[in-house]
Amino acid sequence: MPMMNLLVAFNGSDGSVAALRYAASLAERLGAHVTAMLAHSSHEVIDKRSRWIPREALALLEAANTDILREIEAKFEAERTALGLTNALQLKEVTGRVDSVLSEAARHYDMLIVGSHADTDDAHVTLHPDRIALLSGRPVTVVPAGYDGGGGLNHAALAWDGGRSAARALSDSLRLFEEAGRVDVLTVGPRSGWPIDDLLTHLDRHGVEATHHEWPKSQPVAATLVNWCKRNRPSLLVLGAFEHSKFREDLLGGVTSDVLSQIDIPVLLSH
Repeated sequence: MPMMNLLVAFNGSDGSVAALRYAASLAERLGAHVTAMLAHSSHEVIDKRSRWIPREALALLEAANTDILREIEAKFEAERTALGLTNALQLKEVTGRVDSVLSEAARHYDMLIVGSHADTDDAHVTLHPDRIALLSGRPVTVVPAGYDGGGGLNHAALAWDGGRSAARALSDSLRLFEEAGRVDVLTVGPRSGWPIDDLLTHLDRHGVEATHHEWPKSQPVAATLVNWCKRNRPSLLVLGAFEHSKFREDLLGGVTSDVLSQIDIPVLLSH
């Protein structure tokens, strides 16, 4: 499926700046349209104790929140001008629970592009890429703060275990693989018993040259994927998110969370 309609989340963080630049570059490469969205919650949404706060104090909090939003808008305007997209890129502002709003919005686009999560983001605009991938039903590309590699797609990597999430990630990213023309398929530990040659044939029939790399289950999955990417520098890693429950990922840590916290290239997540 062609990717012609991209949504990028912008909250003024360094990660969202990188995401906006990446989205603009990718859209130019694919001939796609980009929409930017600033999702933010009210103070009442993020703090259930708001009903006990005096109205005067709430007014001050709301004014501070408004100032934050205006600063984000000013940063967006500066980025839009620098990208030369003054007339082609608009910022939509939506109020609600940030992850939920972005998840619902993403269902109307081919892909959502977000910056990596940072603990320093203001609570009113904080987003969690992994949760959005779980909730949205759409592919979510997470761009690390400071990433400046552009949207070039000359080489991609696919984490593959033969599971449902990996299959969904493959389907969601196939257009990008066709653009790249070359994919390394990475398997760490157990995978389905189905012959890997069928996957390589599938990619070949889409005009994608694919090479399979495999490591034993004794290797840590996230570290193996991240280290391989650092050595071989693909432009994108594609990953099926949360094959186990999100609660288990949060409680014990998991491949998705560990990869996102360590990697320095964009990661496309699908669930």
